[in-house]
Amino acid sequence: MVIGVRVLRVAAMGVGALGGLSGATYKLLTDQSRRARLVIGVQEDPPPCADGFHRTDGVPDSPGEPLRFAVLGDSMAAGVGVDRADELPGVLLARGLAAEAERPVRLETHAVSGSTTRTLPRQVDRVLQDPPDVALVIVGANDVTSRMAAGVSAALLGVEVRRLRAAGIGVVVGTCPDLGAVRLLAQPLRSVARTWSLNLARAQRREVLRAGGVPVPLADLLAPEFLTRPTEMFSADGFHPSAAGYVRAAEVLLAPLCTVAGVWRGGPLPVLPRRSAAAEARRPTTRFVAWLNRSARHLPPAG
Repeated sequence: MVIGVRVLRVAAMGVGALGGLSGATYKLLTDQSRRARLVIGVQEDPPPCADGFHRTDGVPDSPGEPLRFAVLGDSMAAGVGVDRADELPGVLLARGLAAEAERPVRLETHAVSGSTTRTLPRQVDRVLQDPPDVALVIVGANDVTSRMAAGVSAALLGVEVRRLRAAGIGVVVGTCPDLGAVRLLAQPLRSVARTWSLNLARAQRREVLRAGGVPVPLADLLAPEFLTRPTEMFSADGFHPSAAGYVRAAEVLLAPLCTVAGVWRGGPLPVLPRRSAAAEARRPTTRFVAWLNRSARHLPPAG
């Protein structure tokens, strides 16, 4: 995920749609965007790569016919935030798949930090050159920060899921995470990010189901723990998941992946929630907008 001052400033501009916010509130949001960018910094180095063969004990280059597993999407799919290859979400899931399938898994990572749904077709093109058995897609956070309309973003995702399914690939999509769980985004910017990310996640879910994929609501399943244990769940940059955060994400993604790969032996999947109680409790309301306007009146005029 790449959050820049420019894209968060655009997000701040969009808040006016929530209730006629003043210029002072706009200045507050853009100032918060700038401070968050300074704290997050620039991700200059890509995460480690551990593509290749894996099995349950982590020994690479295992013999036998492998199950091929591709990972597409943005920085969360790529594993930004960890330093060791064995902490990458793709590796965690490859080893979990290997344990369930009782055969090696060949991991192929196509995810690129900073990707949006508009750039996802390039990754899908590479995957379709030699289709794997199953693919995981995590994308959407950068669509939020670049203010792409949720309906447009979700529709583009649906097109790519259909392309993968037409090639016979089982597809699991981790829908947009709850950006409101990122504590370094100060209020009210954090609530704006939450609203947009949850709206996108709902739209993604509908399109993925229509396209024949399996959506997994990362915001619903992960946000409560990231909100209550931020020091443990976030990496040093305070934005991307830590090793523990990726472990938790892998735990909720593994069963759907095993199902679409045809190796699940643990019984039927539970019905996944569309929205968590924690997310509902933090949904912006007219009272929140009124609070913003009251706060804005106490700010000095923009110079």
